[in-house]
Amino acid sequence: MNINDKKITPELFRHVGKDIEEMESISRPSITFWKEGWLRIRTDKAAFLALIILTLYVLLAIFAPMLSRYAFDQQDAYAMRQSFSADHWFGTDSLGRDLWVRIWVGARVSLSIGFIAALINSVIGTVLGGFSGYIGGKFDMILMRIIDVIYGIPSMIVNILVMVVLGPGMESLIVAMVITGWAGTCRFSRGEVYRLKEQEFVLAARVLGQSTFMIIVREIIPNIMGLLVTNLTMAIPSAIFREAFLSYIGLGISPPDASWGVLAKEGTALMQVAPHLLYVPAFFIATTVLAFNQLGNGLRDALDPRLRGTD
Repeated sequence: MNINDKKITPELFRHVGKDIEEMESISRPSITFWKEGWLRIRTDKAAFLALIILTLYVLLAIFAPMLSRYAFDQQDAYAMRQSFSADHWFGTDSLGRDLWVRIWVGARVSLSIGFIAALINSVIGTVLGGFSGYIGGKFDMILMRIIDVIYGIPSMIVNILVMVVLGPGMESLIVAMVITGWAGTCRFSRGEVYRLKEQEFVLAARVLGQSTFMIIVREIIPNIMGLLVTNLTMAIPSAIFREAFLSYIGLGISPPDASWGVLAKEGTALMQVAPHLLYVPAFFIATTVLAFNQLGNGLRDALDPRLRGTD
């Protein structure tokens, strides 16, 4: 049989080049933005370790004082300035109070102030910055001049002046931090909203007749939520460190109440005879601030589309 007489069929040919069907197929399961961010955090060893440490600290702050046989203000004249032992894991202070319990009671105060102050600053800054970036005009100009004035005065001086006027206490600390703390988030969110307000999805919402408030809340803010979460995570350690400093100089939490700053101040006075009273709260302040910074860096890489690489 002559090869020229062979019937030509499609089976004799092999497709060479781009396979349109393969190109259009789904290469991996569809996942949400937040789930993908979580998967990226899990692969970042430093950020994931920081998350574990912070979770452990929060759980100990909640449950450790409840499960301990000592009260945070329980004094024992026969157990003053003891070092680490089976009865007192972190030792005791100058009045015989158990340092393990006082550390975690202080963690409740320090972490609560950090979370609450940073959250309030983020909400105020996001709302004001969103409207400033979207509306513009005189409102934007006045708000930016107010922020310039806030940045022109060292925030720590403002915090100290507010604490002198309001007096020591947890509520006063939060108010002092909120007065100046919202400016950074406001400027950041203003820039992001200004970048997004001319995008197609915003123009489409405007054409559909949505109000300015709904466009900002439903269209723009969800698109910068990942960056806002990262910014919030980075603001918490700053608030914790500021509380520790103000308490250390006597303007924050007042004894016998405990916070990490109060414990560090008490430990400084007895550093030569009982150095553990300073080293223990200093260790937890340092590791908490470092863990939040590492977690913030991981969240930035995981949630910011401009910094996320391709898989």
